[in-house]
Amino acid sequence: MFYLHFKTVGDILRYLLISSQRCAGFVFLGPNHSLKYFMLMFLITIVAIFIISSLATYLLLKLSFEGRRLFCQQFHDLYKLLTDRNKMIRWFNSNVNIFYHYFCKKIDPNSTRHGGELVASVLHSHGVQRVFTLSGGHISPILTASEKRGIQVIDVRHEVNAVFAADATARLSGVPGVAVVTAGPGVTNTVTAIKNAQMAESPVILLGGAAASLLKGRGALQDIDQLSLFKPITKKAYSITKVRDIVPCMREAFQIAQSGTPGPVFVELPIDVLYPYSVVSKEFVAASSSRSMAGKIVNWYLNNYMKNLYAGAFDREHNVEPLPLDIPYASESDVSKAVEMITKAKKPLMILGSQSVLPPIGAEKLRKAIEDIGIPVYLGGMARGLLGRKSTINMRQARRDALKECDLLILGGSVADFRLSYGRAFSRKSKIISINRDKEQLYKNTKIFWNLDLPIQADAAKFLVDVANKLKGSFQVDTTWLETLQERDRQKEAKALQMASDVPDNHLNPLDILHKLENTLGDKTILVADGGDFVGTASYILRPRGPLCWLDPGAFGTLGCGGGFALGAKLCRPDHDVVIIYGDGSLGYTLIEFDSFMRHKTPVMALVGNDACWTQIAREQVPMLGSDVACNLAYSSYEKCVEGFGATGILLDTDERTKVAEILEEAKKLSRTQPVLINAKISKSKFREGSISV
Repeated sequence: MFYLHFKTVGDILRYLLISSQRCAGFVFLGPNHSLKYFMLMFLITIVAIFIISSLATYLLLKLSFEGRRLFCQQFHDLYKLLTDRNKMIRWFNSNVNIFYHYFCKKIDPNSTRHGGELVASVLHSHGVQRVFTLSGGHISPILTASEKRGIQVIDVRHEVNAVFAADATARLSGVPGVAVVTAGPGVTNTVTAIKNAQMAESPVILLGGAAASLLKGRGALQDIDQLSLFKPITKKAYSITKVRDIVPCMREAFQIAQSGTPGPVFVELPIDVLYPYSVVSKEFVAASSSRSMAGKIVNWYLNNYMKNLYAGAFDREHNVEPLPLDIPYASESDVSKAVEMITKAKKPLMILGSQSVLPPIGAEKLRKAIEDIGIPVYLGGMARGLLGRKSTINMRQARRDALKECDLLILGGSVADFRLSYGRAFSRKSKIISINRDKEQLYKNTKIFWNLDLPIQADAAKFLVDVANKLKGSFQVDTTWLETLQERDRQKEAKALQMASDVPDNHLNPLDILHKLENTLGDKTILVADGGDFVGTASYILRPRGPLCWLDPGAFGTLGCGGGFALGAKLCRPDHDVVIIYGDGSLGYTLIEFDSFMRHKTPVMALVGNDACWTQIAREQVPMLGSDVACNLAYSSYEKCVEGFGATGILLDTDERTKVAEILEEAKKLSRTQPVLINAKISKSKFREGSISV
């Protein structure tokens, strides 16, 4: 017997309304009786509400205390629905649509059109040029329809890398990156990358397959509660239950992902909303052929379920154009206050984070504004490289000293989290201006470790452009302050260069390799950072060549992003060299993606700092706890692994000590036609002693 279950009182009400309205429609109404129709619907609605109210009263007398509490909560939710005008309108429209589609619209049972086509049309209209995926039966209609639309379908070897690739695409292109994964394990495999995108404020759309709506909770293949997983780590999580809802939900998903503080959105697409009517009906309707009364009722229900599922999907042209975005901008008053504080400052300082390079302002306008303002600046995250490699106001070393000495600090999209010692790195005497789209990030750890003088919930780039326009070149930074910071930079870099000249007894000096790589890189290079100790060292030595030319995971500190990031970066900017800086630990997560590089003809270069250790952890674990347990790896032949995929593998060790620069130069040239991995066996270094590891 067909079994129905209800999760909320709202479900019961909705079912009673729909069932009674169906019966009324079949018995009383023809296609031309719209007035009678709506009068009858109104009457039935009133009766249904009366029945539900009576049932509620009866149940409240019978239930335990906990049962009454839960029941009252359900009715409170229903009350909020009935008293919220917008929600009520949406609910009413949804039900009117159901009645209209049941009785007034015909379904073509032989149609080959499917929901994947609607998904692809929205992707195309929003400027999506490629989607990243790992094949699965639940999502095949999306992939085939995307291909027909001219959207590249890039398949990877692990779903997490599909999201990392989409993340990189979003950061570099300004268009939300899209990953498409199959139900169950395919969806759960993306959780880490989606959380990373949330913390990195990256607009990613994750399209996930799911079991048919009718079969949820009934033991269907790969059926789990996917929405509960993604609600805490996305801006919004949808489940689409009707084909006609695909377009409006997808358009809203793109809008939400890019508005305010950008972030990921999850859209669950059950298999029955993606495949053609003819395919789905065979599974649902034909499967129930009983001639008993119960069988006939089930068949009647399933036939109407199918009508509602597909009605209104393909009988009209859908509006697939992008919805307007909501981005907060600073008021003129806030800009004026900031300008006044800047003009009074003797030792001003700026720190810009990834949020400062978000669309719509653009890196070039922001670069000009920063240079016009002239305040010395530290750049982090995606903002690295914003001023190029030779800027005189871009500081890279001794940030902690600068923070203690400045009298005005401007945080542009930068957060007082562990990277800034939760605000303890700031001087108590400094005036602080913070600009952030996210209110929670704007005030993080204030009143505990630091005080905020001018909070501005707005887009940092637009704010700085407005400040530059208002200053109009009237402000000049004290040359003594600027020269002090520049001299510290030179001293730190000279010390690193001196350490690079040391020749270890075994293997190679990591600083020497990185300095030689820095001298090898061209102006059109994107650096992808994936690792701990070796990558941390590289961040002080390698200079990003320009705006949006540095990709790292961000605040989540996720290992294993390198393969996906590099794939997305190379596809977005095929005219750039893409160089991954790997630790040997992080390489283990995405080594398999060299297969994807080969199959999709995306040549990249990877430099692996192989010290056979989780060094960033061992540096503190060993002296503090007296053991290196679980910290040791092996000097594995990673270069041979990639050769198995057809890529080029190169070993760097003591035998190649005198030829490192030449080998790096040759690898760079080779990586323009095929993927290359350099396995550099390195010695331990004291360069990063005292750095953050936990």
